[in-house]
Amino acid sequence: MKFRASVSENLEWIADATHRAAKNGTDAILFPECAVTGYLCDFIRVSKDTVDRAVTALGKLARSARCNLLIGCPTFRGSTRFNSLLVLNRHGREIFRYSKIHLTPRDARFFALGNSIAYFHLDGIACTAIICHERRYPELVRLPVMLGAQILFHPNAGLDSWAVSRTKRGGRDGIAVRAFENQIYYVFANSVGPQGEGLWAAGDSKIVAPDSKILALANNRDEMIIQAKLDLSKAGRKYAREAIRQPAFLRAQWRSILLACRRRLSRARVRPQTCRA
Repeated sequence: MKFRASVSENLEWIADATHRAAKNGTDAILFPECAVTGYLCDFIRVSKDTVDRAVTALGKLARSARCNLLIGCPTFRGSTRFNSLLVLNRHGREIFRYSKIHLTPRDARFFALGNSIAYFHLDGIACTAIICHERRYPELVRLPVMLGAQILFHPNAGLDSWAVSRTKRGGRDGIAVRAFENQIYYVFANSVGPQGEGLWAAGDSKIVAPDSKILALANNRDEMIIQAKLDLSKAGRKYAREAIRQPAFLRAQWRSILLACRRRLSRARVRPQTCRA
């Protein structure tokens, strides 16, 4: 996605892309980090009313397209602002909201820290999410996979110098490794092209299989909708399940950590399924 100058323009493109993808039978669509507003903006000027209206419009969009939508958007809790991923089901209901935990220096100027891992269900399938910079924190993936997640959704908003952006092209970003080490599907949606102020986004949105094979890959120049059919029988979470059992001296600690995750999710009104390791 190439971010537009206004929320209304971004929402218009999101709606068009959603309907095009839904016509091709897509079940779930992931958009980049802060897709509603764009990322290189002054979030202080984005009001709660603007966000509330956008969330309402996105709910109507999901319902009309009969498609699950996952969309990056700034959100509010009272007057506190978060960098979040909204998860809306086919009925247009927001079923989960994940807020970024590990913030970049730019994030920290505007956003508060999230305090829960992501774990939710789409069409009965357990899923998780991280946002942008959080690919550097593998525990944010491993823990929800231990709970049962088979798909990871990762919205991103590239914001690098030209030299750094070039090094990230062609999938050289560790994403395939994260899919492989957890035996899950990895869905990655990035912004693309010049972002302003001499900064760039590498694009390379991709869908990766549990065996690390890239099923679909966007380029680093154009807006694109990429699609893949996921065979969930291949997302067995083998290595995460085995890590709970061995080494034996860590079993009790893993149970304690996963219990803490469940309690945190329960306070967020999310009920993960019992883990069958």
